Amino acid sequence: MSSQNHKTIRSTAVFDLTAPADVRTPVGVELRYDSREPYAVNISFRAGMSGQVDWLIARDLLADGLVIASGEGDVQIIPQPGNHDLVVIALSSPYGQATFEAPAAELAEFLNETYDVVAPGGENHWMSFDEELSRLLQNDMH
Repeated sequence: MSSQNHKTIRSTAVFDLTAPADVRTPVGVELRYDSREPYAVNISFRAGMSGQVDWLIARDLLADGLVIASGEGDVQIIPQPGNHDLVVIALSSPYGQATFEAPAAELAEFLNETYDVVAPGGENHWMSFDEELSRLLQNDMH
């Protein structure tokens, strides 16, 4: 585990929730990266007046999705055909599906900030696998 100080990066953005008939609804989001979880990015979507929906996705998936269609299953990130300013983020769960258009430049800027904290490929230096395994086992028993 790294002896370096942990750091959290936060950024806010607006993604457009897309619906049939080309209807778009702006949704405020917070992107959060914590060096304690160096492989993941948390995206919090504001839902309604007081709620939020959190998705934890792989940092590599977010980065790959800026340049090539990426992801299988619950999270897919795809550059918008014909418009390099946007990426499509498609989320699926047992509770429903949502598709967003997100500004590619803002996502790239956020990722670059995370790389300043934890370089790609250096994630394993920022976490203790023994501590993570112990934490997961404790959560599994409750």
